[in-house]
Amino acid sequence: MDQGQLFVVGTPIGNLNDMTFRAIEILRQCPIIACEDRRVSSHLLQHFGIGGTLIPYHDKNEQFQTEYLIQKLGEGISAAIICDAGTPTISDPGFRIVRECKRNHINVIPIPGACAVTAALSASGLPTNSFLFLGFPGHREAMRIKILEKYISSEVTLIFYESCHRIEKFLNNIFHIYGSNRTVSLCKELTKIHETILTAPIGEILKKIKNLALRGEFSVLIAPQNYAL
Repeated sequence: MDQGQLFVVGTPIGNLNDMTFRAIEILRQCPIIACEDRRVSSHLLQHFGIGGTLIPYHDKNEQFQTEYLIQKLGEGISAAIICDAGTPTISDPGFRIVRECKRNHINVIPIPGACAVTAALSASGLPTNSFLFLGFPGHREAMRIKILEKYISSEVTLIFYESCHRIEKFLNNIFHIYGSNRTVSLCKELTKIHETILTAPIGEILKKIKNLALRGEFSVLIAPQNYAL
């Protein structure tokens, strides 16, 4: 029996028109679609007239669902994995199932789509020839300070994700550790109606966010040492 294939499918990070034709076609063909939150993904699939069985795949059930998916793939049933927004496995669930597919010699096919990392970088005005994505800096201030201090002399653009609940604290951490003149690009609600991209010294960014609605997830880019617009 031929094995199924796992498709890692990128979905929009906000604007539904960013969904690719290929992603729609692949999802329509897959009997099983693993997703973070069925409520979020149901809206996306309904919008594009996509059927298939949605199964939850997130941090709390990843091990169990990975075993289930490997079994189904081994039976010749193909599956897709998506996340709430963007590309699976990029600071989102998916690493475990991809790793297990590799261990079981099951084909994994990427279906490229939107990703906040590259979207933010492309419009930031910061150097793009070399960058380091560091994901979420951590819930505790000590964790944020440690990682910022580690890369204080970075010669490449640093990229972080941060939630609306901690963004002010994280920006203040950058200010106190890197100084007021370090260039930062703050990106929020990319591709959405209230998309905002602010690129300036961190001291100016902190002044500007006082009049900014701090909602959603943020991408924070820190310029290399000694870089200025």
